[in-house]
Amino acid sequence: MATVTYRQALRDTLRAEMLRDEDVFVMGEEIGVFEGSYKITEGLLKEFGPRRVRDTPIAEEGFVGAAIGAAMLGLRPVVEIMTINFSLLALDQIVNHAAKIYGMFGGQCSVPMVIRTPGGGGQQLGATHSQNVELFYSFIPGLKVLAPSTPAEASAMLKAAIRDDDPVLFLENLSLYNTRGEVPEESAPAEIGRAAVTRGGSDITIIAYSRMAHVATEVAERLAGEGVSAEVVDLRSLRPLDRETVVASVRRTGCAVIAEDDWLTYGIGAEIAATIQEGAFDWLDAPVRRVAMAEVPLPYSKPLELAALPSADSLVTAVRDTLRATGRR
Repeated sequence: MATVTYRQALRDTLRAEMLRDEDVFVMGEEIGVFEGSYKITEGLLKEFGPRRVRDTPIAEEGFVGAAIGAAMLGLRPVVEIMTINFSLLALDQIVNHAAKIYGMFGGQCSVPMVIRTPGGGGQQLGATHSQNVELFYSFIPGLKVLAPSTPAEASAMLKAAIRDDDPVLFLENLSLYNTRGEVPEESAPAEIGRAAVTRGGSDITIIAYSRMAHVATEVAERLAGEGVSAEVVDLRSLRPLDRETVVASVRRTGCAVIAEDDWLTYGIGAEIAATIQEGAFDWLDAPVRRVAMAEVPLPYSKPLELAALPSADSLVTAVRDTLRATGRR
């Protein structure tokens, strides 16, 4: 067991998968000579050469399309898009081709590719470089969408994504890259589509993913000092979505708060709230509450950016208000 950063866990896993399977190769903007904007591909060009570490032009639609073709012919490309915001330039390739080919060809051809891309605010990168638009992709049948929150999960889920025969969008929140955690030296691939109860509790369920799963754990620990027992469910996978784990948790606790980094309207949390209403309505002691970012393009100004993003304080307030509504507090 080694303690490494989220960034290092991704890099080590990419290298291990390239050593394991010669069909795995990486491609993207500045991932070779420059070793990636976030240094996830550090050292890979030197070790594996330009045949398997391919620098691409700044042309997302073009190189994502090339990766789809490579995957159709039996290779396993891992594409790095510099930020999820730039993936919008390849939306047609991802939504109309990668996600549809297996179904439209009657299962005769699969697209085993991974698109790794970071997103999220808090880095003062401006409104067009700080979005969480995973909802676009989670909406599309034929894609799998993963959002690991810890180094161990990043490693296990990247292994699973690379070995999967379907196209996978692999989300990495920028604020997580320097977080640290223990990663087993020999770990099995994760089960795609399975949420995790990362902290047990009996009073309330907090449901989150990616960066907000960290915030949820922080809040649960903070509230424990007030005598509140909060259970934390980390979704990990946005498509497929593990509705059973969410519903089972809410049935145990009787109330729920959902925390997400995207906008409230039409967000991932809305789908989770609908899932709870359908599967645990008779167990609810209070309405489901949601915590999300402000409905604005994210400001560049640091104070305004922080004010717009969901915080531990806003989540604490939502939990207290929910428990107050149950009459238990």
